[in-house]
Amino acid sequence: MTLIPILIAGGVMAGLGLILSSLLAFANKKLHVVEDPRIDQVEDMLPGANCGACGAAGCRAFAEAVVEGKMAPAGCPVNEPEMRHAIAKLLGVEAGISHKLVARLACAGGNNVAPQRAYYSGISTCRAATLLGGGGKGCGWGCLGHGDCDVACTFDAIIMDANGLPIVDEDKCTACGACVTACPRDLFSLHPFDHKLWVACQNHAKAKDARAECAVACIGCGLCVKDSEDELISLVDSLAVIDYEKNETASMDAIQRCPTGAIFWREEGNNITKGEKAKAIESEEPLPVG
Repeated sequence: MTLIPILIAGGVMAGLGLILSSLLAFANKKLHVVEDPRIDQVEDMLPGANCGACGAAGCRAFAEAVVEGKMAPAGCPVNEPEMRHAIAKLLGVEAGISHKLVARLACAGGNNVAPQRAYYSGISTCRAATLLGGGGKGCGWGCLGHGDCDVACTFDAIIMDANGLPIVDEDKCTACGACVTACPRDLFSLHPFDHKLWVACQNHAKAKDARAECAVACIGCGLCVKDSEDELISLVDSLAVIDYEKNETASMDAIQRCPTGAIFWREEGNNITKGEKAKAIESEEPLPVG
């Protein structure tokens, strides 16, 4: 007598299992989507960095978008030119134009021009120093120099120089944005390589206070605004801001009278040109604390 309920329960479970498996088999047959085999081919022709510099979630997502015609092969800034053209040939499309993006740092205040006002003793990360009174740096907007960006960059495109400032190797930079996320003071941003005019400062203090904390700070004098065309540059809270929508009007005229060299001209290979009125940096040695 006691076996009957068990047999009934077992039969019910077996029946349910058969019904559900049949439903799954039917759904798999009706809903199965055949994936374009070219996606695997395109993915194999990508670097596999999964850096997100293309704007997609990773190399697989980029390959899917390219095959679907939503993105161009040149949309991957990390890939080699010959591979972009190989993908284009495979798909029978144009490779497209690649506009190289690079990470730029809005600070030039190394320890030789921007003094520490107090000693910092703690975890050697910019994020930790920010939480602890800014790590002792007088400039509340400037780079703290602990290298969070360097650690975050998986392409070895950032090194820390002798004055505690990160230097971006633009040939290695893939514009993945890791340094942008890592910097607690939002000093990094991604810009097209052809943006040569640059303000290496985010200090919004008035002229006297800005000068006291950094010899190369923007002091809001407005000379670059007067010397630029088509309202290319404006002052926002005592800081020169470039409107890159008008990048075609940018020229070296805007940098010539900048007294601190906060605004300068960038060329290939991290070659920087400052204006003729920019005050020369007096020392490469760290300034005394205090």
